[in-house]
Amino acid sequence: MAGLVAGVDVGGTFTDLVVVDAEAGRVTLAKVPTTLPNQAGGVLDAFAAAGADLAALDLIVHGTTTTTNAVLERRLARTGMITTAGFRDVLELGRRTRPQAYGMHGHFVPVIPRDLRLEVAERMDARGNVLIPLNEDAVAQAVRDLLQAGCESLVIHFLHAYANPAHERRAGEIAAGLWPNDHITLGHAILSESREYERGVTAAVNAAVRPLLERYVARLADRLAERGYRRELLVMNGNGGMVGARAVSREAVKTVMSGPASGVMAAVATGRRAGFPDLLTYDMGGTSTDVAMIRGGVAPVSSEIEVEYAMPIHVPMVDVRTVGAGGGSIARVGPGGLLKVGPESAGSVPGPICYGRGGTEVTISDANLILGRLPADRFGAGAEAARAAMDAQIGGPLGLSVEQAAEAVLRLADTHMAGAVRMVSISMGADPRDFALFAFGGAGPLHAVALARELAVPRVLIPARPGITNALGCVVADLRHDFVRTLNRPLDAVDMADVHGVLAAQEAEGRRLIGQERIALTGLRAEYAAEMQFVGQTHLLRVPLPTATPTRDEMQALFEAAYHARFRVDLPMIRANLVNLTCSVIGMRPELDLSVLIDPAGRKARAEAKGHRRVWFGGWHDTPVYWRDHLPLELNLQGPAIIEQMDTTIVIEPGCTVSSDMDGNLIVEVPHG
Repeated sequence: MAGLVAGVDVGGTFTDLVVVDAEAGRVTLAKVPTTLPNQAGGVLDAFAAAGADLAALDLIVHGTTTTTNAVLERRLARTGMITTAGFRDVLELGRRTRPQAYGMHGHFVPVIPRDLRLEVAERMDARGNVLIPLNEDAVAQAVRDLLQAGCESLVIHFLHAYANPAHERRAGEIAAGLWPNDHITLGHAILSESREYERGVTAAVNAAVRPLLERYVARLADRLAERGYRRELLVMNGNGGMVGARAVSREAVKTVMSGPASGVMAAVATGRRAGFPDLLTYDMGGTSTDVAMIRGGVAPVSSEIEVEYAMPIHVPMVDVRTVGAGGGSIARVGPGGLLKVGPESAGSVPGPICYGRGGTEVTISDANLILGRLPADRFGAGAEAARAAMDAQIGGPLGLSVEQAAEAVLRLADTHMAGAVRMVSISMGADPRDFALFAFGGAGPLHAVALARELAVPRVLIPARPGITNALGCVVADLRHDFVRTLNRPLDAVDMADVHGVLAAQEAEGRRLIGQERIALTGLRAEYAAEMQFVGQTHLLRVPLPTATPTRDEMQALFEAAYHARFRVDLPMIRANLVNLTCSVIGMRPELDLSVLIDPAGRKARAEAKGHRRVWFGGWHDTPVYWRDHLPLELNLQGPAIIEQMDTTIVIEPGCTVSSDMDGNLIVEVPHG
């Protein structure tokens, strides 16, 4: 990885930066508060804190939560939709699900309000044949009406445009002659697959966040340029790859979940070098915890992720599940006398009580402080305030001591997070005991060993810089473009020449797009897959294809094998259906030597505790405290122990053993009775 490369990730609480000088074997780190609503300020603060010379940087890769937050908080650009007559309500009808499976009430806000969804006469059938010609005058009038209504962005979403996009393209041409900017999204250009609801939501989200992302990226690029940066700015996508800032806003929806995706990519790179190809990733930050499963050193990518209720975004994204438990998650006793932790969070402002910034509600971080896992002397008066609040809000109502109350908060939080890990592994037909737990995020290593005990996971892998792992993921990720095309035919009736032609065209387009980026690569590769089902079924199964020219028999055999591996059932009497063909084209970047993340000059010949403090493990234990940067590579520590570093604190419970590898990763062996 030649030159100076910077990865910067914006989280809900902190903005993290890593600057890698691979030739000199040097890494510079920074962690600063995220600035809202303009995240660019925090990015520039991080570079300033690191003392980075922007003019000397060869590449900046940026992971952003701009689009994710906009969707979740519904802070979207005013967007209009033009759709097929009779289908304006497809965004709300959805799949007849409910926000709560057993609840009588729910709340849903569509991406585009009903009065801004206009209909025009046109109709294609599922084979792409024209049933009703496009009424071009109606399209022009709809565009004028939406402009009059104050819309900034436009989405054109016609029925079955994946089979024949001619009407969408013509409507786009008409709109382009009237619309004052280029914020026009054609549904088939974002997602060329069947299922109008999912395709419509995905296109609507793209249109609604496109102006926001474009303004943010342009503002950030301009401010970086003012400070001397003259090279390429890349933005992380949710699929674990990246794309140039010049093109990112056209497919803005693909940046949703880019932050969690970058952490998974860092886990892939770390696990591959450390000899752990099978990992359960556990990223605990200040607001939430993200979990994913890596098998065989490959990040899990799915095209069927629902970011929240009734918000399916069907573009390829790293399959990450989120639970509302972070360091700032609030604990309280409910009206029925039951303890509850999260999903509400104190965030960074005002933050946990121990921060001393005005927080008044007990959080997970306060519980960790009370139990000695965090140093009380670092928080001053905030430590006593946290203890008093724990007694008043949790201990008193439940009849527990302060320590018992804090322990109950942590155990309940750990149960929530362990449940999320179980759901990820079980839904993919895997046993958590066959994996190592990869713990990162600012708060992840505080809870990782407890989770491993709960899940019967034998090992915990803690990377060199857990608190900035998402920023590191920006540095190690590859360039990537994903494509999907619907055929929706029984496999025995598909023209295999069409299959080969679609995959070849997708690969050619991906190579063309990557060729436009001014980034040094070590090579290109293409990955092919088919999304298939048995005729009559609803859900799809992704089947990897070894080449772009599979035979019919090969596809049938691969599908049957994948179906049996997932469900342990053979259905030889039912026909297989080929729904979608997908291709991912990946531009591979040079590998980073992760051993430079901890300066070898600071390492000592043997582990020496910098002090001791009392830590609660069901009772008080006198526990040694170590500074991670001083630990030797040939490490053999016995728990209990606390290991501190710039970006996190690591808790090693009694009975556990800690070793290290040549990259400075910590490997915790967790015994199970």
